[in-house]
Amino acid sequence: MSMTPRKLVIASGNRGKILEFEALLNDLPLTVLPQPDDMDVDETGSTFTANARIKALTVASATGSWSLADDSGLSVDALDGAPGVHSARYAPSDPERIARLLQALKGKETRSARFCAALCVAAPDGSVLLEVEGRCEGRITLTPRGDQGFGYDPIFEVEGTNRTFAEMSLREKKAHGHRGRAFTLLEPQLRQLLSQA
Repeated sequence: MSMTPRKLVIASGNRGKILEFEALLNDLPLTVLPQPDDMDVDETGSTFTANARIKALTVASATGSWSLADDSGLSVDALDGAPGVHSARYAPSDPERIARLLQALKGKETRSARFCAALCVAAPDGSVLLEVEGRCEGRITLTPRGDQGFGYDPIFEVEGTNRTFAEMSLREKKAHGHRGRAFTLLEPQLRQLLSQA
């Protein structure tokens, strides 16, 4: 018996993130769609999990479909956890965010950091179906390296690999990355949910 794919709207306007999720979700009976172009959700939560929940619930309600949201960011030890939940708003563009972060770390010996990704799947009726969180430890490089990925990927060297996310293929990033790790926790639960739906 073949299942009709369920629509899953990715609560993001970030094309790189949507492509990453399409690759992660391609084994599941889902039709993956981006959120409507004119949608902008205020991320007012104080944690990654709270922001993911806000986005998933808002987009699910607006589209009438299940929605998957992630909120992820970079927390740098020497900057007391900044940029944290403000990672995407740390500066207007990726190159400016990278430049600001490298400037803030100038002269600091401690460069340890971690990426955190919180994932939330919500239904249009306002219920939260699934929530998970994944982390990836690493350090901030002195200069950007690599041309894959987006955001802070060129300056985040993954612990134990000597490579930045921007130097990794999507497959490697899935294995090492915070979003990939969160998805590894989410996938079996999502698969079970789909089999019951």
